[in-house]
Amino acid sequence: MPVKNPSQRLRDVLENIDAVGSFIGRMDRDDFAKDQKTVYAVVRALEIISEASRRLPDEMKERNPGIDWIAVAAAGNVYRHEYDGVDVDLIWHTAKHQLGALRDVAAEELESLSSG
Repeated sequence: MPVKNPSQRLRDVLENIDAVGSFIGRMDRDDFAKDQKTVYAVVRALEIISEASRRLPDEMKERNPGIDWIAVAAAGNVYRHEYDGVDVDLIWHTAKHQLGALRDVAAEELESLSSG
């Protein structure tokens, strides 16, 4: 997939990770599971994060082997094409526990690109 404006893709990742945090706020897992609108919003943000990650340069991904880039990219396909099998618990776990490291990497890479 062609790389188009890595800075914008990193901003897309950051904005959508922050949106997920905003969407779930102080919810617990049960409140989240009952709130279809929030589940949909989080899934959409995860789709965007996935798609943006696909458009990042390979060398950027290679610099950050702690991120499972293949899984990040593949998640979007699951959300889009296997939507009937997407487990709310998996979405919740991803939203609460798996976005922090990706956010840190995206912020560091964006800072690096911005500073030269």
